[in-house]
Amino acid sequence: MTRGSTGRAVRIIGGQWRRSKLPVADNPGLRPTPDRVRETLFNWLGQDLTGWRVLDAFAGSGALGFEAASRRAAAVTLVEHDADLVRSLRASALRLHATAVRVEQADGVGWMLRAPRAAFDLVLLDPPYDSGLHERAIVAALPLLVPGGFMYGEASRQLDPPPGLEPYRATRAGAVRAHLWRSPVSSAPPSAEGART
Repeated sequence: MTRGSTGRAVRIIGGQWRRSKLPVADNPGLRPTPDRVRETLFNWLGQDLTGWRVLDAFAGSGALGFEAASRRAAAVTLVEHDADLVRSLRASALRLHATAVRVEQADGVGWMLRAPRAAFDLVLLDPPYDSGLHERAIVAALPLLVPGGFMYGEASRQLDPPPGLEPYRATRAGAVRAHLWRSPVSSAPPSAEGART
């Protein structure tokens, strides 16, 4: 457990690490994506993410990123600025033998602005609801998607579709608004498109 831990945990709900626990530290703004919303998201995406490259830009507890890794994503990058949470994420990756998971200690928006372009099949954006970062994060994430790639946005309010992306799915669960958008697939090579359909 990290310093400031409450003893709370979230469970991975699917894939090879189903039912494994991830600790939830007592940090302001840390609010793991609810089970119901995570289940819905990965029903939308499909349960097998073999070959996908995934970015969780505001990792927190790591619930979204580890769900992707549990479904055999090829590479999952977890970005988190809080040092205690970074230590917890790295400990979880070691405990699960999650060799596809890499943890980066950095500001999520700043990291995305420096990241290679067209590098990810899925970008997960779940900043603290009161941070005011949603729009900035979406703009920073746009160039990182491959053709046909997905962007997930989670907030306490409706988010506008990012420019150039197509609305794919959306849901509401209590105070959580979840949005999944997709970049156009017309320029995607057949092999890349096949990996995401």
